[in-house]
Amino acid sequence: MNKAIKFKKILYIPVIVLFSALKLSAQKSFPVPAADSNQLFYLQRTSNTNTLIYELNYKNSVLDTEEPIHVYWMKYDEQGQKAELNFLQRKFAYGVKSTCISKDKYKLHLVSYKNYPMYLSKAANNKYYVYATINQKKAIVSRIFVKINGGSLWTPNVEYVEVKGTDPATGKEVMERLKI
Repeated sequence: MNKAIKFKKILYIPVIVLFSALKLSAQKSFPVPAADSNQLFYLQRTSNTNTLIYELNYKNSVLDTEEPIHVYWMKYDEQGQKAELNFLQRKFAYGVKSTCISKDKYKLHLVSYKNYPMYLSKAANNKYYVYATINQKKAIVSRIFVKINGGSLWTPNVEYVEVKGTDPATGKEVMERLKI
């Protein structure tokens, strides 16, 4: 009997490892958009591999102070083409609200979630970055992943939001999962 219990425990370990690996690999199979000099961060969701790109919005080589961030789709589920957000997506889901705080500094939040402030500001290297608090430290945001588990178009059941970035002091990657 004791050998049977040990055998079951030994059998459960590979199963647990396998399911853990599957859970991790599901997110890793998402495409990583090619970065360009204007890209700030990107957002992906479990619903499909289409990716939202958040980039600096320049007009005549000057940052647009009224709308400093431009958001668009990379439609990987189709032909990988770029597509603009429609009105509902821009105003109720994936758009960005910005408020100028001072020269070269803006307070931001996604229109669908006001409780996670981010900041667009120019760093010492003269480049703009989006900063947010990740694990109680200021970090440069590189990726946001939204785990959706059912719900509807207007009220999706968000299981968690994973925010990844870089600690500007150490250069190390940081990540935090937020329960919303």
